[in-house]
Amino acid sequence: MKRVTYLFLILSVLVQFIPVERDNPEESAPIRADSKLNSILERSCYDCHSHKTKWPIYSYVFPVSYFVSNHVKEGREELNFSEWEKLSIDKKIKKADSILEAVEEEEMPLKSYTWIHRDAVIGEEDIKILKDWISALEEESEKESL
Repeated sequence: MKRVTYLFLILSVLVQFIPVERDNPEESAPIRADSKLNSILERSCYDCHSHKTKWPIYSYVFPVSYFVSNHVKEGREELNFSEWEKLSIDKKIKKADSILEAVEEEEMPLKSYTWIHRDAVIGEEDIKILKDWISALEEESEKESL
């Protein structure tokens, strides 16, 4: 039994040294947003959906490190505010609509994230700001189509 315990402890220490991707590449085309919208995005979205991820201490501990790293990778692939301005206006509107839907259905931010990051919870005033942003994007699209 002692051997099994020692082996488990040694393996637990060794897996901590297996590298996990925790990068923050340079932003190539970050979103240009007013301060209210930017505040919401920074506190509720950026850790998973931008190149401005804040890697907390638990993201360096196995097995959580693998979960967090993979989640950020998938989040950036789905939506990346650090590359937002590369999108066409139509894609921006579709993404923004998806954001609003996910927020209203309480799918985003994830419960597992807001459980630890209480300030990331999105309230009714925040939802109004998101809706105003979408309206502004739609107005911009209409102007472009004229």
